[in-house]
Parts: sequence; C-alpha cells; structure tokens
Amino acid sequence: MVTDTYLLFEKERPTPPYIRVTANSLKRFVKEVFVALGVREGDAEVVADVLVTADLMGVSSHGVQRVERYVAGIECGAVNIDPEMRLAVDSGAVGVLDADNGLGHVAALKAMMIAIEKAGQFGAGVILVRRSHHYGIAGYYALKAVERGMIGISMTNSESLVAYIGTVERYLGTNPIAFAAPRRHPPPLLYDGALSVVPVGKIEVYGKVGKEVPAGWVIGSNGEILQGDARRIHEAIKKREAAILPLGGYLEEFGGHKGSGLALMVDVLCGVLSGAAWGSHVGYTTVKNANVGHTLIALDISKFMELGEFYDRLEHMVSDIKSLRKSPWAENIWIPGEKAWLTMQTRLKIGIPLHLNIAEGLKKIASKVGVKFDVEVVEEHLT
Repeated sequence: MVTDTYLLFEKERPTPPYIRVTANSLKRFVKEVFVALGVREGDAEVVADVLVTADLMGVSSHGVQRVERYVAGIECGAVNIDPEMRLAVDSGAVGVLDADNGLGHVAALKAMMIAIEKAGQFGAGVILVRRSHHYGIAGYYALKAVERGMIGISMTNSESLVAYIGTVERYLGTNPIAFAAPRRHPPPLLYDGALSVVPVGKIEVYGKVGKEVPAGWVIGSNGEILQGDARRIHEAIKKREAAILPLGGYLEEFGGHKGSGLALMVDVLCGVLSGAAWGSHVGYTTVKNANVGHTLIALDISKFMELGEFYDRLEHMVSDIKSLRKSPWAENIWIPGEKAWLTMQTRLKIGIPLHLNIAEGLKKIASKVGVKFDVEVVEEHLT
C-alpha cells in the first residue's frame, strides 16, 4: 500500500508557462462546453470525466486539450448529440452495441457497464461497439470493472495514423489496449498503452508547448526518420506525408512486427468483428460515419476463484517484481498504473497543470460556445 510520503509525485514535469487548476472546476467547465453545444447533461458529464481523468493521470495527450476535437465533430454534424444507442446483438455473454454515431466516451462506458452486468451472470462479458467515435483513454473503461472487483479490458481502433511494418503509409490506428485488475489496496494494476511508438496526441501536445519530436517516432513517406519541429511533423502526418511508427519501430530487429501484429489484432476485434470500420477506413471525429469500433471485456474474478485468493496471488507477484535487483539507472521499480495513480493523488491535492497555450485554446472555445472559462487557478508558473 502506498503511503502519504509518496503522494507528491508527477510522472512528467509540466512544461512552463502553465497554470494549475482544480480538477472539479475544470470538469465543470468542460461539461458546460458540451451542454452549451446541445449534448445531454449526463453525456456531457461522462465526456468531462474521461478527459479530466486523463489529465489527472498525467496523460495530457488525451486530456482537455482534446476538447477542440470533439467540439469540431459536433459542430460539423459528424457526432450525433442525441443518439439512440442499442444492442444490435445480445446473445448470452456477448453483444454488439450500435452507438448511432454518438460520442465514443458515452458508448464505451455504456458497453462496459453491460459487459460488467453480463460478467456477473456468466463470468465474462464481451461487448463490441460499432458506429462510434474516439473514446479518450482506454484505461478509464477498464477501471470501471475494477470498481466492481472485476478484471477489465478495453481496446479501440482509430483513424489510420501508423505505418504497418515494412511500409511508409498511414494504415493502422494507434489502437490502444488497456488491462486493469483490482488489488486489495490501491493502486489497481493498470496497463494502458497505444500500439504505436506514441499516440498522435503526444505529438500534438509537443507542438502546442514547443517541444521537439525525437528521432524514432515518425517516418516520412520516402522512408526517412523525421525529427524536430512537432508542429511541422504533425502537419505532415495530417497531410499523409508521414506516419507514426508501430510499437517497436520500423524494423523487425526491434520488434516493429509485434506492434503491427497487435494493432492488427485490435482492428480485427474492434473493426472487422464488430461491424465497424478498420484500418484506413476508420474516420476522424469530424468525418460523418467515422464508424470507430471498441471492445469492452469484463471478467468476474469470483467465478474463477475466491477474490481474496486472487488478491493474495497478485500481491505475491507484485512483491516478486518489487524485490528484483534494480538497474543502476532506475529510481524505482514500477508496477503498471502506479505512476498514474500517484500523479492523480498529487493533482487532486495541488491541481492539474495546463500549459498556457492549451488554456488559451479552451478560452477561445468557451467564447465561441458562450460559456465562461471559470476554472479555479491555484498556482501559476509563467517562467
């Protein structure tokens, strides 16, 4: 169990200039933006919670800097703000949810709650989603199963941004997978990662805060490895003049075929099997009929063994790992989810850092939709 001595921890140092704001006020503001756009109050609450949770965990690529993306999707009519989501398939432990082009966050949460209900009855619940949109951080939904003492698995496909191994074109999505398991004491086990070297949101954030893209993230259309100005590289990706590399990089010697293969697996489950789009057929948030697909899985541990026995066995495993001989350059041995959990506890206490460029973007959106940017600033770091 993590003690209070470790609570002031952030897995990545914020880049100045930035302000720190309270999580509650930021969530309230984001909700007000979507309500002003006509989104149902409950749905707006879900979107706000997903985005602010990402920032609390230190995943700024998927945090409130993404508000602009979803606002654009609603304004152009690609995102349906009044969807009729329904189970198109409902058979025992499995089902397929038709999201009716609604917000992906709402669809994925609904699907996971159905999967949890089915897992309670059958031991496992598997719900696929079609006709959806981008859903934010995959881990958010996996953790919903953890809240019920279950194992949660969440994955999604996305617009094509990643080069398949041996190619230089955008074809695969970043296609993240999240796996979460409960522990007797927090933090829960949480793995959440894209199957590309980085998510495109990280390159987007780098452009907004003035950081450079290192070599090894992006490949140009003629095969050169790109590095440097993040805005320029992000534009090249958008114009299909570049692609993000798969997990492992562009060579089989470093495992690029593994990243490509795993991303293909996600596309088969989320796209081909669900009835959604796959690969280069998946649309961006501002594309009508984007047809993004998700897979949400819940496993009821108590149907396999006593929950207490599972906790004991998992803690034994964690203890094994923590007692391994540490490398000279490692400050700590981390279990997946620990850094995000500690960052969340810290930011709940001292506030969420928002780079001034991102804050300015949110202010422009607020002005456009007619709401106040009334977040509570608790600290400023302008230099």
